[in-house]
Amino acid sequence: MAGATAPARRQRFKGDRHLFSSSDDAAMLTQLRAIHAPDGRDIDVRPLLHIIEDIFYRAAPSDSVQGAQAHLEALDDKAVQAGHGELMELLAITINKISCEITCKCSGRGDAHATSLSIFNMLSNYSWDAKVALALAAFAVYYGDFWLVSQLHTVNSLAKSVAILKQLPEIMEHSGSLKPKFEAISNLIRAMVNVTKCIVEFKELPSQYITEDTAEYESASALIPTAAYWIIRSIVACASQIAGLISMSFEYVLSTTEAWEISSLAHKVSNIYEHLRKQLDLCYQHIDEKKHIEAYQLLVRAFETPHLDNMKILRLLIYAKDDQPPLFDGSAKKGVNLYVLRRRNVLLLISDLELSNEELSILDQMYQESRQHPARMESQYEVVWLPIVDKSTPWTEQRQKQFESLQSTMPWYTVYHPSLVDPAVMRYAKEVWHFNKKCMLVVLDPQGRVTNPNALHMMWIWGSLAFPFTSSREEALWREETWRLDLLADAIEPMIFQWMQEAKYICLYGGEDMEWIQRFTTKLKATAQVAGIPLEMLYVGKSSLKEKIRTINEVIAAQTLSHVLPDITLIWYFWVRLESMWHSKMQHGKTVENDSIMQEIVTLMSFDASDEGWALISRGSTEMTKAKGETFLTCLNDFEEWKNDVPEKGFVQAIIDYLKKIQTPHHCNRLILPGTTGGIPEKVVCAECGRTMEKFIMYRCCSD
Repeated sequence: MAGATAPARRQRFKGDRHLFSSSDDAAMLTQLRAIHAPDGRDIDVRPLLHIIEDIFYRAAPSDSVQGAQAHLEALDDKAVQAGHGELMELLAITINKISCEITCKCSGRGDAHATSLSIFNMLSNYSWDAKVALALAAFAVYYGDFWLVSQLHTVNSLAKSVAILKQLPEIMEHSGSLKPKFEAISNLIRAMVNVTKCIVEFKELPSQYITEDTAEYESASALIPTAAYWIIRSIVACASQIAGLISMSFEYVLSTTEAWEISSLAHKVSNIYEHLRKQLDLCYQHIDEKKHIEAYQLLVRAFETPHLDNMKILRLLIYAKDDQPPLFDGSAKKGVNLYVLRRRNVLLLISDLELSNEELSILDQMYQESRQHPARMESQYEVVWLPIVDKSTPWTEQRQKQFESLQSTMPWYTVYHPSLVDPAVMRYAKEVWHFNKKCMLVVLDPQGRVTNPNALHMMWIWGSLAFPFTSSREEALWREETWRLDLLADAIEPMIFQWMQEAKYICLYGGEDMEWIQRFTTKLKATAQVAGIPLEMLYVGKSSLKEKIRTINEVIAAQTLSHVLPDITLIWYFWVRLESMWHSKMQHGKTVENDSIMQEIVTLMSFDASDEGWALISRGSTEMTKAKGETFLTCLNDFEEWKNDVPEKGFVQAIIDYLKKIQTPHHCNRLILPGTTGGIPEKVVCAECGRTMEKFIMYRCCSD
């Protein structure tokens, strides 16, 4: 709808009108418009509708309302509330007059069209919604009176006497034969009530979001007079049926002509309802679009405006319902108010429902560590999960369970339910914060200002030490950093820091080629033994192929080839930290040409993108060398050629020098940059030779 032009939409809506625009209807509409002269009175007919519905439900034959007790009780409450006040006193006179008109004209079985116009004349000063509601109320009085006496004549003396005068006992004797008539009348009444509700809904459409010149409004408005006419025409037909029953003959009971007439009207009125409902739905769609634009612009302005605290921003981001708390406290396992976040640094964890176990596990570990020392400066923040779900997809029980399963694993605050996140917030997250499936951390300061549109990279690299997660803090942390094993490995394996303190040589290696891994680890152990150096090796796998890497991990551990990380999640974390370093550096304009750390990051990422293994050997924090798998293995096989350099230069420097000697100009390096977590640069140079790399686009689906 949104993409269609206004003339095109109007043309389509005109096509719908033809369903109700026969020549007879055209003449009828001319007559109706001639006597339609509303005086501007604005009447709320909702209370009247509640009473009308209550009468129709209770008056219906008992077998047609089985199982509707709860509905009747709800209607009863509304009817009682609606039955008091000045409005009902004012309308009662008009309702009485119309009811008398119906009783008089329908008893004589006069012309239905003329009777309908007579009722319209009596209601000429009212709006369309008031016309149909008042006429329906008058019929409800007539219909309710008939069934009240019918239902009570066996148990109430007054009702019995009235019933005798109306010959109702005789009617009830033929109740079996009359069942089709009663069912036809009930069906028509339901259709009339449905159309009346639509007309009332149309009157209540908010004028600030939809105007009379809107195509959707024009189309619905054009159907209203026709709908009103056929409601009142149907009222006349139903009243005539009731009057016919009271003065009936046995032949009338057996006649099916009247039942057929009522069924035909029910079909017509139901058809009108379907089309009016369709046009109303289009009106609501237009209103929703306007509300969405308004909510989005309100959000944009709010983030551009200074605030004393963060409450206004949080209320716009998380809609609070009266019957539901806005937040769920993951630690206390209970609903809480937004005020728990007032004037706090808030990290919005934004994701869909596909948040990985690895991401949750590492975030949970970092969050729990920060809570152990709540007084520390770097612990002064709260995390709130803001799930972004597609509102166009039905919210099924399976999706509810998926949401609850994720929510139950989070120790921080979460939105109580995804429905509390407005579509405007989702649009803002996608268009302004560039959310695109991968989770992100948007940082809000105590005044609700965005200080970092995505601090997830900082969190992966430094954890809570990156607080308050601003761009200036990120720059300061990088100024303090050098390329060292501490930065690369962080806390993925606590033993690394002990090995460093013991001045051991540490080898990190990866890849998926099990045959190379066996040859390399065996050869490096033998070389270290001959060189007389203390060595520890740790396998860090690959950034992908999780299940395959898990299997390789098990084989390495079983054959005691080297140390392995105890949890496959830590392998994921090693590589996501490296990827985060690349993104963090990119955001600050760093490249391979102007930043030595960036050069090392890109080299390791290109190792990971290749099909072969790789290795890195370090002693202490900064003495380090690295190479692709076969190149490193060649170096180790040629140990006899450079072993004499080890005592003088050291093991690492001797390897560096020999690698330079055997390195050939030919190479083919690949670099895979994840395109959904940030901007991809137009130019990337090779970390090995400095030439501009060719750019390819790769799509990958890994069910692993």
